[in-house]
Amino acid sequence: MAESLHISSYASPIKNSIPLVLIHGWGLNSAVWQPFIAQLSDEFHANFHVVTIDLPGFGENYASQLHPYSLKNIVAEIGKVIEQPAVFLGWSLGGLVATEMALAYPSKVLGLITVSSSPCFLEEMNVEEQQTLWPGIKPNVLRAFHQQLEVDTKKTISGFLKIQAMGSPHIRHDIKQISQLVMQHQMPTKETLDESLCLLESSDYRNKLSDIKQPFLRMYGSNDSLVPKAVIAYVASMARHSDQHIFEQASHAPFISHLHEFNNVLTAWLLEQFSA
Repeated sequence: MAESLHISSYASPIKNSIPLVLIHGWGLNSAVWQPFIAQLSDEFHANFHVVTIDLPGFGENYASQLHPYSLKNIVAEIGKVIEQPAVFLGWSLGGLVATEMALAYPSKVLGLITVSSSPCFLEEMNVEEQQTLWPGIKPNVLRAFHQQLEVDTKKTISGFLKIQAMGSPHIRHDIKQISQLVMQHQMPTKETLDESLCLLESSDYRNKLSDIKQPFLRMYGSNDSLVPKAVIAYVASMARHSDQHIFEQASHAPFISHLHEFNNVLTAWLLEQFSA
């Protein structure tokens, strides 16, 4: 049994304001959201309030261990601590968590936002014809991360941060900023990193996107090396009632590299969907 997850609320919620629950990506923690939260507008705060949650085994929930480490078990734990219906925003692996939350607990999810995420992260190839059937992360890249975790977890995370920032016009700044933010917390264990990395390899929500009935926004970086731009059209055809925004010249973390634009796009969409 996992320990009850710790959540953090930012600013005093105004009466009837809607929670925006932020879920981080693989290997990191909720500290990565700090610059984004600090720049949110008064217009946002008049209608919404931010809640962050570290995935089990990460950040402030380092001691919360799941067996097995599955999306089903993760959202079951989140469902226990998020009582008020909320908009869920998930980045990268967090996008899979938020998607599973929308499907498994629809009464708790008013809206779904995925950032630099994919319903299936793993690339699929027709080997004989050398044809890409589904754009994604090459299997050998994920295998290399598993192998590196056996040797040095911190070095593996550092390598992953470099891949996340690839394509950004200010890559060194982005890597430094994300590193400084996430290193505020204790590093997850090798087991947690390995098990959560498996979720990126094995999860496939392509046939489930049409079941999402809540307002749904998908946000991407045009230079993302982990979620290729080619995948966006595929996902749009599967989630026909969703909205999308592509941040030009952005990498895997547009809320870092394109902070001002990211906040403007997100706030405008939230107000359009949920303001009275």
